[in-house]
Amino acid sequence: MIAFVFPGQGSQTLNMGKELLEEYPEYKKYLDIASKTIDVDLESIIFGDDEKKLTLTENTQPSLLTISYIMYLYAKEKLNIIPDIVAGHSLGEWTALAAAEVLSFEDAVKLVRLRGKYMSEACPPGIGGMGAVIGLSIDKISEIISQFENINIANHNSPEQIVISGDKKEILEALKLLKEAGAKKVVELNVSGPFHSKLVFPAQEKMEKELKKLKFKKPIYKIIQNYTAQIEENPQKIRENLVKQITGTVRWVETIQKMKDLGVKKVYEVGPGKVLAGLIKRIDKTLKPQSILKV
Repeated sequence: MIAFVFPGQGSQTLNMGKELLEEYPEYKKYLDIASKTIDVDLESIIFGDDEKKLTLTENTQPSLLTISYIMYLYAKEKLNIIPDIVAGHSLGEWTALAAAEVLSFEDAVKLVRLRGKYMSEACPPGIGGMGAVIGLSIDKISEIISQFENINIANHNSPEQIVISGDKKEILEALKLLKEAGAKKVVELNVSGPFHSKLVFPAQEKMEKELKKLKFKKPIYKIIQNYTAQIEENPQKIRENLVKQITGTVRWVETIQKMKDLGVKKVYEVGPGKVLAGLIKRIDKTLKPQSILKV
């Protein structure tokens, strides 16, 4: 069995996808479709020289989804590699849903632009933050952060790497305690908001209203969602999990373990960079993840 995994925010780079689009210019139409859908010139953002503009959440999310979706089409149409299972890391789940035809590409682009906007608006700048904890068990981290009212685990990225999110002052205090408790390394992350925490709950409420306007279809591939780390086929349940994902934990370790349990032998990272491949190697070395651009 083959799995495709789609990256989330943090994998974006200026000029991502440029070589692929130069070799297969027919895929440029998807950049045009995306730009027209949200009335933003994504091409000038992705292939420009203003990195800060690309890293604005409301720009990053549609840009990364579009390039990752183009890479998915390339894999399917040019390489003839078809996945049995798909999953995405946070924002990447939306790309997985577009690939699985649960949502149209246009709807996915429109909604992730709104998702980015709502997440940016949900918590005033400087109030929220995120921190990475290296080399401490999830149980120990959970125990320590339980004393803080406004922190939760945002990403269980690998057995060695866990991200916490919430109130910035509490995050800084928690990181000190986690280091004292034996973490190999703690890092305050340079992010624009406390993603996957209850501080962005207003974004979840707004997205729930937006998602109710759309018809979700049954996926054409098996899809493992972040919120449950389980296969979900029911369109209504997929919608509910997608809403809860905004403030919920990205259960990436369990997602990859689920793939392995289902019989996945090969994993391709479909999107720019190799962040997910690196995480997967730390979760299960036997899966030998590979970028779709290196095939």
